[in-house]
This record gives sequence, structure tokens and C-alpha cells, in this order.
Amino acid sequence: MKPKVTDFSQLDLSKTYTYADYLTWEFSERIELIKGWIYKMSPAPRRVHQKVEGNLFLKIGANFEYKKCDVYQSPFDVRLLKNKGQSDKEITTVVQPDICVICDLEKLDDKGCVGAPDLIVEVLSPSTMRKDYYHKFNLYQENGVREYWLVNPEGRSLQIFYLENGEYQEFETLEEKDEIITSKLFPELKFPMTSIFEY
Repeated sequence: MKPKVTDFSQLDLSKTYTYADYLTWEFSERIELIKGWIYKMSPAPRRVHQKVEGNLFLKIGANFEYKKCDVYQSPFDVRLLKNKGQSDKEITTVVQPDICVICDLEKLDDKGCVGAPDLIVEVLSPSTMRKDYYHKFNLYQENGVREYWLVNPEGRSLQIFYLENGEYQEFETLEEKDEIITSKLFPELKFPMTSIFEY
């Protein structure tokens, strides 16, 4: 059994790790693993980030209240797999999306989600913008996340991408406060921009 890691400084950032390693870490910093590499998450997000994320979670959650899909908010571990049935020692990607919708409930276990959610929402922060736009965009595309929302609280904008033939296509970019946010994958999921960016 591997020894517990109680301080982030004990990790060698030049090495790659697995989900089995991740389970031994007992420190306060939140991290994600992307293809084995450690990405430290920002400290407590800014108030505006939290407000926008909370507004989105309430709206999305209400839509799925009586449907066979579950909605989760960070911190919630999503393990992305190269192949079905991978062991903890073989899984090298664990992310914590701000919000995710999972309709195949067999993907859920006590530790979180195993496999790609149907919809992922990331609320951008200055410190995570590059990771969300590039690393996670490509990661979610490769792993079959069917719809990806990028929400910019400072710019009060939202981009929706949907997966078609293995690549993300831009469904729409919303920038005006009177526009209606509508999911491509779940057309009944719709609500006004004003309900998200009121803070």
C-alpha cells in the first residue's frame, strides 16, 4: 500500500501519476490530473465566478429534476478513460468540471463519474482560462463529452460546442444580455442570459 501524501510539496511535478496515486493524496490543495500530469486548481474562486456557477447549477439542475440525468457541481471527480474497464492504476485523467450532466447513471459510483459526462460546463477564471480553452477543450473532445459550455463571467459571454464526428463544432456564442441560452443536446434546457449574469 502506498504511503499517504499529506503535503503538495511531496509530489514530483516532473512525474506523471495515476488515479491510484491521486487517492493517496491528503492535502488541502485541489488538483486535476490530465494524462498523468498534475494541474493545480486555483484557490477559492472569485465571488463572481461562484455566483455565475451557482446560477447555472440552479437552472440546469431544475431542468433535469424529473429526468433520468444527474447534475453535479465541483468538487466532483470525473475519471476519463482510454478504455472501458481500466483500473485505478491505469486511469491517468481525473478532472473536476464546474458542472456536469450525466445521463448514463451506470457511469456513477461512490467516487464520482467513470467515463464522459454528456454535458460539461466550465466557468472561466483568469488563472484557468488557458487550461479550459485548450487542454480541457481537446480532452473533452477526445473523450466524447457531447456538449461543452465555456462561460466567461467577466465578458458576460457563453460559448456552446457540440460533438459531431469526433470534433467540436461551435453551436453558438452568446454575448447579449437579452439572448436565450439553449442547449444543442437538450433543447428543452433553455434560460435567459440575464438569469446567469445577474450579480
